[in-house]
Amino acid sequence: MKNWKYILLALILFPFAGMVSSCSEDSGEEEEFDNWQNRNDVVTAEWAGSSMKKIICYSKNTTISGNVADYIYVEVLESGTGIETPLFTDTCRLAYRGRLIPSKSYPEGYVFDQSYLGDFNWNTIDVARDENGRDKVCQDFAPGFTTALMNMHIGDRWRVYIPYQLGYGSLAKPTCSYSNLIFDVALVDFWHPGEHRPVFKSR
Repeated sequence: MKNWKYILLALILFPFAGMVSSCSEDSGEEEEFDNWQNRNDVVTAEWAGSSMKKIICYSKNTTISGNVADYIYVEVLESGTGIETPLFTDTCRLAYRGRLIPSKSYPEGYVFDQSYLGDFNWNTIDVARDENGRDKVCQDFAPGFTTALMNMHIGDRWRVYIPYQLGYGSLAKPTCSYSNLIFDVALVDFWHPGEHRPVFKSR
C-alpha cells in the first residue's frame, strides 16, 4: 500500500526527465538540445554573416575587430526618438521577451522569460522588475543585453541576437549551457542615479 506514493511520484516526475537529459552532448537518439554548443556556434556564424546591424560588446576593445562572439546582432523593429542612450549605471524601464534558438519542439525558439504576454503593444505591456518590484538597472543584465540597452533610445524596439559568450556562457541558464539568446526588447524610459520616475502602470 505504501508503494502507491512512490508510483505516483514517478509518474509526476517522468515527463521532466527528458528535459534534464536533453542537455547532453552525447545522447544516442536525437534530443531537444543535442550538439547544443555546436548548433549555437553555427547560428552565431550565420548571424555574423547576415546584414543585421552588429554592435561590439561594451566590455571589448572597440578600436579593433573582435571575433563573431564579441558582437550582438540587431534587427530594428521600431525606432524611437532622442539622442541619449542609457549609461551602465542607469535605471531602465523596459519590456522584453527572451527565446532560445529554434529547436525540435520549439520552431520559434523556446520562450524562457518575458515581461509581457501576447503580442507586443506599447499601451498594454508590463515592464521588467527586479525581485523587489523595482525597475532594473542596465548593468544587472548579461553583457550582451546590457550592450543593447546602452545603444537604444527611448521608444526603440529591437530584436537582439546574443551569442552565449555574451549571455550566460557555460552556465545552465536559462535551460542549457552554451545557449544563444534572442530578445525582443523595448526601451520605455531610463534615468540616471538619483533621479526617479512614477511607478509604471500599463493602460
